[in-house]
Amino acid sequence: MTDSLRQAALDYHALPTPGKLSVELTTPAQTQEDLSLAYSPGVAEPVREIAKDPEAAYLYTGKGNLVAVISNGSAILGLGNLGPLASKPVMEGKSLLFKRFAGINSVDIEVDSPSPERFIQTVSDIANTFGGINLEDIKAPECFHIEEALIERCSVPVFHDDQHGTAIVTVAGMLNALEIQGKKIEDVRMVCLGAGAAATACCKLMLAAGAKKEQITMLDSRGVIHSGRTDINAYKGEWARDTEMRTLDDAIEGADVFLGVSGPDLLSAEQLSRMAPRPVVFACSNPTPEISPELAHSVRDDLIMATGRSDYPNQVNNVLCFPFIFRGALDVRAVRINEEMKLAAIEAIRKIAHLPVPDAVREGYGGVELSLGPDYILPKPIDPRLLPEVAAAVARAAVDSGAARLPYPEHYPLAPL
Repeated sequence: MTDSLRQAALDYHALPTPGKLSVELTTPAQTQEDLSLAYSPGVAEPVREIAKDPEAAYLYTGKGNLVAVISNGSAILGLGNLGPLASKPVMEGKSLLFKRFAGINSVDIEVDSPSPERFIQTVSDIANTFGGINLEDIKAPECFHIEEALIERCSVPVFHDDQHGTAIVTVAGMLNALEIQGKKIEDVRMVCLGAGAAATACCKLMLAAGAKKEQITMLDSRGVIHSGRTDINAYKGEWARDTEMRTLDDAIEGADVFLGVSGPDLLSAEQLSRMAPRPVVFACSNPTPEISPELAHSVRDDLIMATGRSDYPNQVNNVLCFPFIFRGALDVRAVRINEEMKLAAIEAIRKIAHLPVPDAVREGYGGVELSLGPDYILPKPIDPRLLPEVAAAVARAAVDSGAARLPYPEHYPLAPL
């Protein structure tokens, strides 16, 4: 990052008021009568109603449109374990995105917890305050146990965006890229470099979308995850293959897909050259991809490439899904975000990329032509169709799969914000 950009980022967060969030009133509070209704004695009436029926909290409070963004700071972006307080700018940023893209109110909570069990207890104790819980920047493998435990304990949807948001956008882009390359997900051989939260969630959702497990080779920092290894946890063990391959150099030979959720500059030009014809490369390490797009395109003129960066085509960006998934889940009062809802989000996102792009979106990206092709496999984050299309798909899937406590909303599809 240049000095000028660094200073601009610091100024953005500090000026004119520190932070990115504020609280606004939704009811009048000007007169004595207003205050007597907002607080004592009037507030006693909704208290009594909620005590009689907890569901009344959705009628008399903001619970139904409120998401908590919660972290322990153990895996902040690509910066590592810097602690809960250092994660606060990221959590505030996530709350900003909820409001900007889906009109969802959000509170950031940074938990200084010495253990996963303490973290789980803290979050489950406060979960009923909110309509949903978004977990963020929690390291693997603790994040798997934390999310699983909270899903079981909480009556509101719990969603670890680093896992599932990344996976949803990745699979949506992957399906479109493979379609352009004339390949089917059930036929291709994939190499996944990385075995953390995002990598495992991506591969699981690839399976749900039709990929074959025996066609996926996953690697961690010590090489291929194979059945002979004794140094892997249970979560990695799910991906152990009975294979003679041991290194990325072995695995990449003839592979159709490379998915990188690992670290910078780990895929060499020579390795890319040995992939199958018309390869798909998702090099999602941030800020430096596993291979730079400039180098990749100099080696292969038949590839489709995506990264996690906004300054290259085909950015894999979680903001394409998480605000709209929660919008749909909240509006049908879903008890969880299940696989059916994730697959519905994938299909909605990938279909938008097939449609003509609105003029406002093209203008927002410098007037360049955008249509489904090697440099446009995912919609842009400012596409106004994401909110109505993805929220509607998620809400419908929640109702159809039995995860919803309310029927499909009569006011859907939503108008773009």
